[in-house]
Amino acid sequence: MRLRIRVTHWPRRALVLTDTPHPRCPNCQGEGGTEQHYGDHTGEYAGTDWDVCPCWNDTRRLVLLPLRRRRTDDGAPWAPAGYSDKAPF
Repeated sequence: MRLRIRVTHWPRRALVLTDTPHPRCPNCQGEGGTEQHYGDHTGEYAGTDWDVCPCWNDTRRLVLLPLRRRRTDDGAPWAPAGYSDKAPF
């Protein structure tokens, strides 16, 4: 198991300890899986499937610290950045 710390945003914002793909895996070369492109009945590109490599479990994670949601505003309804652009006179 090769662990790293990262921020996740789903189902809630948190700092998690997660597994990473094996860097020298002969199947995925450390990418964690392979892409499979497919087409529709006319032969046009219709999408991509992702096949997860067995060297990696992308669902294995441990929440270390739940994080608060980011505020989109700074609480000042009269100014976009909290400061006024208008002169005082």
